[in-house]
Amino acid sequence: MALPDQDSATPRGEPWVWFSSLGLIVGLVMVLGLLGLVLMNGLSVFWAPPVPVVRLDDGTSLIGQLAQRRIRPGSPASAPRYERQYQVGLRELNGHSYVWVDESRVRAEEFPADILGLERMENGPAFVRPVRLTRADGRVVEAADPAFAEALAAEVAAGAGVRERLTEINRGRIGEVNAAMEQTRVDLRRAEDQKTPTEAIRRAMTALEARYATLGSEANQIKATGETSKLLAREAGGREVVVPMAQVVREWFPNRLGFADRLGLFFRRLGEFIFGEPREANTEGGLMPAIFGTLVMTVFMSLLVTPFGVIAAIYLREYAQQGSLLRIVRISVNNLAGVPSIVFGVFGLGFFVYVLGGSIDQLFFSDQLKYNNNTPVFGTGGLLWCSLTLALMTLPVVIVATEEALAAVPRGMREASLATGASKWQTIREILLPASAPGILTGVILAMARGAGEVAPLMLVGVVKLAPTLPLDGTAPFLHLDRKFMHLGFHVYDLGFQSPDSDAARPMVFATTLLLIVLVVCLNLGAITIRNRLRARYKTASF
Repeated sequence: MALPDQDSATPRGEPWVWFSSLGLIVGLVMVLGLLGLVLMNGLSVFWAPPVPVVRLDDGTSLIGQLAQRRIRPGSPASAPRYERQYQVGLRELNGHSYVWVDESRVRAEEFPADILGLERMENGPAFVRPVRLTRADGRVVEAADPAFAEALAAEVAAGAGVRERLTEINRGRIGEVNAAMEQTRVDLRRAEDQKTPTEAIRRAMTALEARYATLGSEANQIKATGETSKLLAREAGGREVVVPMAQVVREWFPNRLGFADRLGLFFRRLGEFIFGEPREANTEGGLMPAIFGTLVMTVFMSLLVTPFGVIAAIYLREYAQQGSLLRIVRISVNNLAGVPSIVFGVFGLGFFVYVLGGSIDQLFFSDQLKYNNNTPVFGTGGLLWCSLTLALMTLPVVIVATEEALAAVPRGMREASLATGASKWQTIREILLPASAPGILTGVILAMARGAGEVAPLMLVGVVKLAPTLPLDGTAPFLHLDRKFMHLGFHVYDLGFQSPDSDAARPMVFATTLLLIVLVVCLNLGAITIRNRLRARYKTASF
């Protein structure tokens, strides 16, 4: 019987191959477009473009950095009208930091060299024309003086030193005194309740209060000294503004900078964003507490979910009797992966926080509840409960990935191990687990990627807008599982939906999103590197 001609045979499946390729291309374009949008908008936050003086048709002027340009809402499509958004700063004078201007009203843009940009601790940035600088020693330097820029930079550096000393006093020494006073109050209430002598405790409290007053006076004196250095400046309309130099984080003349200077300023801003602390309702400054909190929570969640997921998968695959009950368990595990994350948050709040945390407080911190105004320790949100909640949420991912990895191990490896006299547990420990480690790590990687970006459950079980202390520090027991913490995902939500100034928060939304993506990618790359090394070591697992 003759075979049909291959060329004349009707092709099978070729259209679906093209459709699949098209779908893959569309998906890649969407992902790359999203990453490009986040990357472009996120990095533009740290770039310092020239700042114009904008002359309008009514004779008024403004000084501001161009933020964006768009088609004016309501303009006809045939002849669209554009408008520009300028970041003018000086919120204390204008009541806002951004202003929209119809492009048809702009008569001219000038870029004078004396425009000064200021990043401040409060009231957002400022774009002004300086008049004079009053230094801390009483000397006055006019803006026209050739030494003005150098004197201004020196005062900004001195202001940074003032803020560092205030931070060291307020958060360091005063924080230690506050902690000691709180513990002393608990000791005093306990002594009064137990009818024991309280004279020594009261003397200790008096000494702590005196120490607190001394440190407060020292902080006020440093603050008053730092406020003696002031900058007098004018905005485009001629209104004067006095800026205390202790509030200035950074100064620059945007229209004098060359490319190398702008690049240096870009990296300084980027470094502050990564290693600094937030300010101005989280719309400015750095994100180190949020980065650290996200990293610690993700790592701790992975350490919790991996052993439980692997143990459950080993039991289901190697020990459980096959049957309808096991099928129901597997279906339930798979369905858990589709449960909305907020449901896990509610469960974590009800079970982990109220039940487990409340029981721990009753057993081990009863004095804290009785003598410190019923203040809970573990009976409130914290790092431990957030990690456990996300571990429970990502557990099905690890179980399924581990089961598939165990099933992929060749049957001959099991039989060879058992034939040499090894027990079932020895076979699992010495043969199956090492060979399936790459697949297990694949599940852990997926769990880390999902857990690091979750926000809804964390809002219920421990994440906060601003955390005064980190969950990991130099104070015993070093890792404080009961502390609340900041999280990059919640930071994005807070900036996008809870910020009092949405225009000022929008650039930080993109920058924080970019940082979260980079953090997740770095964590995944670390896990992928370990997986690849294990895969190279146990190549037989893929046979």
